[in-house]
Amino acid sequence: RRPTVKMKRVFLLEALSVACCVLLSQVTAKNSEDIRCKCICPPYRDIEGQIYKQNVSLKDCNCLHVVEPMPVDGKDVEAYCLRCECKYEERSSGTIKVTIIMYLSILGLLLLYMVYLTLLEPILKRRLFGHSQLIQSDDDVGDQQPFANAHNVLSRSHSRPNMLNKVEHAQQRWRRQVQEQRKSVFDRHVVLS
Repeated sequence: RRPTVKMKRVFLLEALSVACCVLLSQVTAKNSEDIRCKCICPPYRDIEGQIYKQNVSLKDCNCLHVVEPMPVDGKDVEAYCLRCECKYEERSSGTIKVTIIMYLSILGLLLLYMVYLTLLEPILKRRLFGHSQLIQSDDDVGDQQPFANAHNVLSRSHSRPNMLNKVEHAQQRWRRQVQEQRKSVFDRHVVLS
């Protein structure tokens, strides 16, 4: 027995929800890399300026806890630390991961849609409308798109769902508008030159 389309969709939905749960559980967990204290120390006497980073808590975010090894000795430590500017930084690497995954997913869907439009759509149209409708002489077609009569054929087709007909109609209308704009721009270009 072959799995139905509904069963495939349910399985895909379940897999997606499990993936979301795993991602959300990782978002709530804090990594030690998500929190840090960053101290920027300018040059002091013969010591070059440096940036120090340590994974410490907010209360320990100061020069004494972060700057290791201390470049100065004894009484100069206080003077050196007063010149350092320390900031506590916190980020959510889980949120960053989820955002990147969503971005890549949308990019992947758009790529699949582009592949559908460039490769599969012409094959499906040939199968749906028949090869004889696609091959027309240039005198019969003129400047029209090869699928300009697709809406008429689709509106007569009762086997396709209504939503698909609406999408196909909108697509054909858009193609006609683009073709009219191209003709208009081309005509204006010819008139101006």
